[in-house]
Amino acid sequence: MDAEDNQTGQPEDKAKEKETPREKVRTFPTTPGIYLMKDSEDRVIYIGKAVNLRSRAASYFLAAAATERRTAELVQTIADIDYLTTENEVDALLLEARLIKDIQPRFNTDLKDDKTFPYLEIHIRDDFPLVEFTRTPQAKGTKLYGPFTNAGQLRETITVLQKIFKFRTCSLEIDENDERWKWYRPCLLASINQCTAPCNLRISKEAYKKDIQRLRLFLEGHQTKLFRELNKEMEAASKELQFERAAAVRDQIRALKSIELRGELDTHQQPEAFYIDPKKGMVGLKKVFNLAELPRRIEGMDIAHLQGGETVASLVQFIDGLPFKHGYRRYKIRTVEGVDDFASIREVVSRRLRSLQKNGESFPDILLIDGGKGQLNAALEAMRAIDIEPPMTLSLAKREEEIYLPGESKPKKLSRHSYALRLLQYVRDESHRFAQHYHHILRNKATFDE
Repeated sequence: MDAEDNQTGQPEDKAKEKETPREKVRTFPTTPGIYLMKDSEDRVIYIGKAVNLRSRAASYFLAAAATERRTAELVQTIADIDYLTTENEVDALLLEARLIKDIQPRFNTDLKDDKTFPYLEIHIRDDFPLVEFTRTPQAKGTKLYGPFTNAGQLRETITVLQKIFKFRTCSLEIDENDERWKWYRPCLLASINQCTAPCNLRISKEAYKKDIQRLRLFLEGHQTKLFRELNKEMEAASKELQFERAAAVRDQIRALKSIELRGELDTHQQPEAFYIDPKKGMVGLKKVFNLAELPRRIEGMDIAHLQGGETVASLVQFIDGLPFKHGYRRYKIRTVEGVDDFASIREVVSRRLRSLQKNGESFPDILLIDGGKGQLNAALEAMRAIDIEPPMTLSLAKREEEIYLPGESKPKKLSRHSYALRLLQYVRDESHRFAQHYHHILRNKATFDE
């Protein structure tokens, strides 16, 4: 075309009328990604993510969006719209968060509906960094990712990423140098291979932080570097004939490449994994039972009946909410014929407290008996018989998880989510487990503590 044929005197491509945003979205791909809406001055005013870019972006140009309170002003301000594709929905979610944080578009703030944006927070100063969802991030000591615009999808994403990087989401204060953590019972997430169980010191601090560093690479969009690292490690493990490790890294690479959200929280719902927070458990017990001090030393007792009619008792000791194996004891019941739990409890309580008294040792802050009101009364009778002022003594019944206290006719029931109850259950279950292993001791001809 000659210049005189162009009535505007501009090049042909600029002479054409510019596409409207409504027309432009019709050419968008149907893949995951983010869309960026701009005003007449080419400023980004809103950023959103989509599983299907064309469908999601086009929804803003329907009649309903122009009249809906939350989108009406935005729709009137849109002068242009662009997009960036991503590999999957998780990448779109993370890219959206990074760009919102960097650009701070006007309408992303206006559309939050007076709620605090959720963040993904990594407690980088911990020996074993915690990864969590939060709306109230800490001022220092953590690495923040976000804000995110969809709390449900952030929770879903954390669950998906945990299956790959196996980080912890509990708030335990784990000290690698405290050997008592070796005896801590991990939650269900460890059993299903969704957490490396640093609470049980099953992974070193260095190895765990390496996993966290790789998680951060993924969250920050450095996937090329991440895959290069993983491939290098897989090859090295294979050359060293560490085939299980090589296979684990290979599976991690595959999982990262196929990562996706399903749009339904049930798809990635966590199992009910109630971990026991020792510190919160102790604080809860102090509050529930109106104790003057934190119950730092808890001892639990259980009775077990073995083949041949023999009866044994176990005693476990917890210090600061964690198992203290050196304080564990087993007793062979001497004075009771047949099966008589109450008489067996009287014997073992008497023997334990007499031993402590004789050796000038203090009594536990809480003595927990496995059982109901009858078992509790048997323990109290033993203390009266030997003229000992009883420590705080209570019993925990398995069926309804009811707590029986001296002088109270009705049991106390705590919420099943209570940290205090969880700690008592941990002590009770550990004493039961320890008692049931008597047959193992017999096989190894071990001796009883007297």
